[in-house]
Amino acid sequence: MANETSLILFKPDAVAKNLVGTVLARFEAEGFTIRGLKMMSLSDEILAEHYAHIAEMPFFPSVRGFMQESPVVALALAGDNVIARVRDLLGPTDSVTAAEGTIRGDFGDKSGDSKMRNICHASDGPETAAEELKRFFGDSELAR
Repeated sequence: MANETSLILFKPDAVAKNLVGTVLARFEAEGFTIRGLKMMSLSDEILAEHYAHIAEMPFFPSVRGFMQESPVVALALAGDNVIARVRDLLGPTDSVTAAEGTIRGDFGDKSGDSKMRNICHASDGPETAAEELKRFFGDSELAR
């Protein structure tokens, strides 16, 4: 088992629904360790960098608008195979198809925004996690 650190972003829908603590408790119940946690507002620049793979798409302005509706909570979470395990806990990106018992299945939007208003973003691999962690946390903000 690989000890990894993943970035999780609690999106504005999680913040608005007061679900940050509830979802964080699920992660902690899995034995994961918090290495960093902070609330922050996302600038146009950080969103363009974070979503560079879709920044030129016609729907990007709506993604940017959603991610700037409120501050988000950035979480650096560590543990054995945390990246894959968190993604399993979250369920598929589309909350409509997420099974009951997964975070997105239990709390995600079941309407037309089910792929965007899906509670959390989570890193999808070790390289992505390393890049995302640097984007959202300084070295001094992460516990060892």
